[in-house]
This record gives sequence, C-alpha cells and structure tokens, in this order.
Amino acid sequence: MCGDCCCSDKSDEKTDLVNPTKNRRCTDIPVLIIFIVFWIGMIYIAAFSITHGDAFRLVYGYDSFGNTCDEDNSQRPVEHVNLSGRNMKGKPYVFFMDMTNPVRSLAICVNKCPDRTLLDIDDVHTFSQQTGSMLCRYDVDVLNYTKTKEGMDGPCPKTPVPPSEPLLNRCVPSNYTVMIDFLNESDTFRKVLSDMYTSWREMLVLCFIALGFSVLMVLLIRFLASVIVYVIITVAVIGSIAGTAFLWWTFASFNRKLNEDNAIGIPLLQVEIDSEIAFLVFAIIATVLIVILLLVLLIMRKRISLVVTLFHEAGKCLVAMPLLLVQSLWTFVILLLFFIYWVIVLAYLSTSDIPSRDRFGHVKYDDHELVSYFWWYHVIGLIWTSEFIIACQQLVISGAVARWYFAREKNQLSCVICNSIGHLCFYHLGSIAYGALIITLVKLPRWILMYLEKKTKNSQNSCAACCLKCCTCCLWCLEKCLKYLNQNSYTVIAIQGTGFCSSTKKAFLTLVSNSLRVAALNSVGDFMLFLGKIGVTASTGAVGILWLKSRGDLHYYAVPVLLICVFAYFIAHSFLSVYEMVVDAILLCFCHDSEINDGSPERPYFASSALLEYMDSSSRKLNMLKKEKGDAEAEPVSV
Repeated sequence: MCGDCCCSDKSDEKTDLVNPTKNRRCTDIPVLIIFIVFWIGMIYIAAFSITHGDAFRLVYGYDSFGNTCDEDNSQRPVEHVNLSGRNMKGKPYVFFMDMTNPVRSLAICVNKCPDRTLLDIDDVHTFSQQTGSMLCRYDVDVLNYTKTKEGMDGPCPKTPVPPSEPLLNRCVPSNYTVMIDFLNESDTFRKVLSDMYTSWREMLVLCFIALGFSVLMVLLIRFLASVIVYVIITVAVIGSIAGTAFLWWTFASFNRKLNEDNAIGIPLLQVEIDSEIAFLVFAIIATVLIVILLLVLLIMRKRISLVVTLFHEAGKCLVAMPLLLVQSLWTFVILLLFFIYWVIVLAYLSTSDIPSRDRFGHVKYDDHELVSYFWWYHVIGLIWTSEFIIACQQLVISGAVARWYFAREKNQLSCVICNSIGHLCFYHLGSIAYGALIITLVKLPRWILMYLEKKTKNSQNSCAACCLKCCTCCLWCLEKCLKYLNQNSYTVIAIQGTGFCSSTKKAFLTLVSNSLRVAALNSVGDFMLFLGKIGVTASTGAVGILWLKSRGDLHYYAVPVLLICVFAYFIAHSFLSVYEMVVDAILLCFCHDSEINDGSPERPYFASSALLEYMDSSSRKLNMLKKEKGDAEAEPVSV
C-alpha cells in the first residue's frame, strides 16, 4: 500500500547506495487526508460567507434601511423595512442626519457629501437641487424639503449641516478629522503620492538594480566566500576587543578621577560612585563575553573552513540550477493569491450577519451563531495553509539539491526542479501538511496569548502580564526551533523518502551529533548572509539617492528612496534565503553521504573534492583517536 503510519519509523530499510534519492513512497497519507477534509471545510465557509455576506458593505457602508451604498439591493431586501431593497448605484457615500451623533442618527446613501455649511433647510433644498444629492430620506420629494421636519431621525438632516468630506465612503465633518485637516492644510500626503507617481519609472528601474545587486552578491559569496567569512570574523573580534578595552579605560578614568577628588578633599557624588560600579560591571561582562567568543572561535576554527566549503558548494549548485533562485518568486505569488482569497472570504464572513429591526426602526445586524466558530476555523486555515505553501518551497529546493548532490555526473542532470516538484506532489504532500500542522499548533496559541496581552495591556495585574509575555516568548522560541528542525526534516525526506516523524528524528540526531558544525554554519553563515542583504539594500539606496536627488520636480525624494530600500531588502532576502536553504540542504546531504559510504571503490562518496578533503581530514583524526584508545579497526566517520 502507498503510505505509512504518520509516526512509523522505517529508517532501517535498505538504502539505495547508488542514489539514495530514488527511495520513494507516499508518506503521511492520514495527515494529507485530514488536510484535504479541512480544506473542504474552508470551501464550505467561503460558500457560506459569499451567500450570507456582503463585502461591499465594509467598503461603501450601508444606510439605516439595510441598503449597501453604490450597489443594487433589489435582490436582498430586509423584511418589514419599507425603504429596504433599493438600487443605490451612483450613491457611494453614507450621510448622517446628525453628524454629531452618527451612531444614533438616521443614515442614507448620497452621491455627494455637502461641501459647504448648510445653515437651514432652505440651504439643504438648494444644495440638493444644484448637485442632485438628496440629503433627505428617500421617500421625501425634493420639492417638499422646506415643509418637512428635520432632526436626528429625519426625514431631513438636522441643521446647520457642517461641511464634510468623504472618508472611507462616509461623510465626515472636515473639522472633526485630523487627517483631512492635515491633507488640506499642509498637502504633504498629496505631495508624497505625487512624488511616488512621478518617480515610478525610476523606482521600477531601481528594483531591477536591486535584483542585479542580489545576483552580484550571490556571485561574490560563491567565489569570495573565504575572504568575506574571515573579514566578518576579524571585524567581530576586533570590534569586541576594542569595545571591552574602551569599557575598562572608562572605568579606569572614573577610578583615577575619584582618587584625585579624594586627594583634594572634594566630597564624592553618588552618581559618580554608581557610574564607576556600572562601568566595572559592564567591563567584566564584556571581558567574559569576549573570552567566550575567542574560545568558541578557537573550538570552531576548523569548522569555519566547512562553512566556506559549503558556501562554495552552494554556489556550484545554484550555477547548475539557477532557477532555484526564483523559487521564492513563485512562493510569493502563490502566498499572495492565497492571502487575497483569505481576505475576500474574511470580508464576506465579517458581514454574514442576520439583519433585524431595532426599536428606532433602523436595521441592525446580529451575529450569526456559526460565524464565531467559522472565524477560528478561518484563522487556523490561514496559518496551516501559509506554512504548507512555505514548506512546499523548502522541500522542492531540498529535493533539487539532494538530487544534484547524489548524482555522479552532475553535468548530465536535467529537469531537476521539475522532478523535485513531482516528488512533492506524488509522494510527500502528507509530510508537508504534517510539518505545517506542527507549526500551526504552536503559532496559534502564541497569537492567542498576544491578543490577550494586548487586551490586558492596561491591567493592574503586572504578574499576569509578565506571565503572558514569558509564555509568548517561550512559544516564539519553540516555533523558531521547530521551523529550523522542520526545514532539515524536509531535506531528509527529499533524500530518503521517509515519513515526517522518522525524518525529523533523523534530522534531530544529525543536528545534535554535528552541533559544532551547525553552530558555525548558523552563526557565521547566517550573519554573512544578513550582511549581504544589508549590502544590497544600502547599495540600492545609495544609487537611488544619487539618481533621485537630481530630480528637481520631487518634493520629498527620501520617501521613494525609503520605499525602494524596503523592496531591495525583500528582493535580497528572496535570493539569499534560497542560498541559505541550499547550504543547509548540502550540509544534511554531506552528513548522510558520510553515513552510507566509506570512500571505498565499492562505496565512494558523492561529495566534491573540497568536501572530500574536509571529510578525509576528519576521518584521519578520528582514526588516530581510536588507535590511541586501542581500537583494532577504525569505523567510517559519522558526521
């Protein structure tokens, strides 16, 4: 049968030593079935929301009779409400009869908000005739405006009517909105929008420049990895030593000053004593940290060469499969489409209320009894599906890297990414759903705790607030650890084709047994990639400043430059995060290669010459240690 128990461990099965990536079977089928059933529920919620809700009600608002403005409501009349079910096309704004009390006031839909003060009902009549915007209730003829009662409940508005402007399709008094005052008086917002519209071509070109810088950064890391890594280490050590020396020098200066003050009999200030003690503590802490840093670098000095080698190998892999760099683009597009779908369904779900009539004769909307449950279901769907999509990208990249690594003739590979996508779709969707579910079970409680923390922000119970923050922090740390472990589990799945549980166990044991190598890779490697992202952002920003500064028609050229820097960072992150995933995948492949092969003619390594040199060095050292202990025969190194 095509499947296995979601928690089974079949790692003891015979491994294909010629190409371990060919071992394939369907994994974690029960979880995949649960995920499909869950999405059937998501589709049902979408159908229910669209049937019972009206998303345009959020955009255009609605009047007191249940009519959505700028929409034909003839198909959705509210029972027992005379003026409901009217065609409001061409009337996109909600107008309140008493703008000082919009919650209680009667509201109607109009095609234009009053742009001047209407002192009395005659001015209301004149404005309605001139603009065609009827400010009285729908059943009142414009000729009878002057003879009709005015007030909060209508049928005509309470005068004087202040001038108003549309804000979110609601007529809001101009003097009540700081935003509108700001826009009218300083016009800064319009100037910023004008600058962005004027410079959109330059911004588009700068995005491509950021793309070029990102590719250049990948090439620099590929060919100059050793130089960049050791420059980072040197700068970190020198900066740490300099900072520690400065703290000790500051403490010595305080101590010398205090001794001089004692000599001339000037009384000491408490602040000086406190500063002396503070700098002494800081200097001691900094000294301890720099000693730990130097010891770690001393211990990991040989592992740093592995980081450099892995970066070179990742560069070779990306050269062989350049389309790996655009996998983040497809993931972003799919995530964007899903988020658009999720927000649209959310808009309909939030308006899936039951209309009724209140004691004032206005239409009110009561919550549907199922909507509160659908909210939680929809939120879980957001987290689970988002993590599922991201995990698919990780498995595709890991699968392509594994197939490239475990190929004897790497130049003869073809359609590697397509094959990786095929393995994902036909064999491992269940494992992906399993890993995404684990992250969901951690992230959802963290979101709930963050929501409770926000609600109790002004609470007097400081102990409860501290407990919430501690729990949120612990869940965040757990989530980060699980995400990293999941990413490595997907690499094991791509290599061995095993289920999620057995792959996670294998990945965990591998990471624990290679903790120093992983620490070197994550500390030095990730920091170098982060500096690469900052470098791309800074370079793009510098080009943008030099270019846009010469434009005399821009009011605030810093705003387009800032926006471009944000885009540049995300572009660089898309490229270098793929690079990071490739490096992690090669490390796992390297470890698995060391376990299944021993370098003999019958079982040669798949690793390149650079990795073989590192592997041989490790093997020789291990054999020497075993001979010293009296071992008769040295086993192959377990990396």
